[in-house]
Amino acid sequence: MKLLVTGGAGYVGSVCTAHLLAAGHDVTVLDDLSTGHRDAVPTAAAFVEGDVATAADDVLNGQGFDGVLHFAARSLVGESVVDPAKYWHGNVVTSVALLDAVRAHRVPRLVFSSTAATYGEPEISPITEDSPTRPTNPYGATKLAIDHAITSYAAASGGELGAVSLRYFNVAGAHRPTDGPMLGERHTTETHLIPLVLQVALGEREHVSMFGDDWPTPDGTCLRDYIHVDDLAAAHLLALDAAGADGGHLVCNLGNGTGFSVREVVEACRRVTGHPIPAIVAPRRAGDPAVLVASAERARTRLGWAPERGDLDGIVADAWAFAQAMRVGAGA
Repeated sequence: MKLLVTGGAGYVGSVCTAHLLAAGHDVTVLDDLSTGHRDAVPTAAAFVEGDVATAADDVLNGQGFDGVLHFAARSLVGESVVDPAKYWHGNVVTSVALLDAVRAHRVPRLVFSSTAATYGEPEISPITEDSPTRPTNPYGATKLAIDHAITSYAAASGGELGAVSLRYFNVAGAHRPTDGPMLGERHTTETHLIPLVLQVALGEREHVSMFGDDWPTPDGTCLRDYIHVDDLAAAHLLALDAAGADGGHLVCNLGNGTGFSVREVVEACRRVTGHPIPAIVAPRRAGDPAVLVASAERARTRLGWAPERGDLDGIVADAWAFAQAMRVGAGA
């Protein structure tokens, strides 16, 4: 298929692009490089530098694209609270412009990178797609708004547009291609636990903070569902097929269905790196749920997807290999 990947210079977008190319698809990446990295775009993909809101129409015009995978987004929860306009414009306005271009050029498939943040603080676990959507920050609210917009556009298309939204939980690990450099997480502002813990092992931080050790969990620290980025990418390829099946808009959670605690993640990083990794207990953060674990049963039944890389040490080992490769590449 001929495919457009928005945000393909970012972490998840670049790994998914690599998987799409390996599957034989013709891929064009559209990214403004505001948070992505040009060298993360696989060399076999065509690359267009530009803003999705203004460039998508030109890129899609008359080119016969079979599908769009939409990853481009603002994604920092804290920043979304401080600067909500940046998120409503950067996420929602941009996505509506993309949907208009998809409709105008009759692209039949859309796969959207959504998030578990649409659920807010869930009352049940594991979380199903039927759980109430009550986002607690503008980031989650904007992603939910885009999901609603996709539902409307798909319904109004008369079956011409099929869409799948994939709600991620905690994506981690790195992609090891058969040729070319590894692809993994490298954010200017890092908020994800595994990269933060590995920064301690690299000597870039003195310690890692565990926010509360008195949660109602087996070891008192929060439980989160971690999914390997390669498993996530595999789901996107399956979602492309599902989007082209019968129109409509399907929403699927992506996760392993089991949780690892903050303390378990720190211990896994200690095992993999051989570093003691000092950890301190800090006060709880407002709005942190004790447990966030996905039910991915719908993805299994509707997409035929199942995670294959759920081992925590394996996820950490890939992330650690990438972190070391980046350090060597930077001359550290």
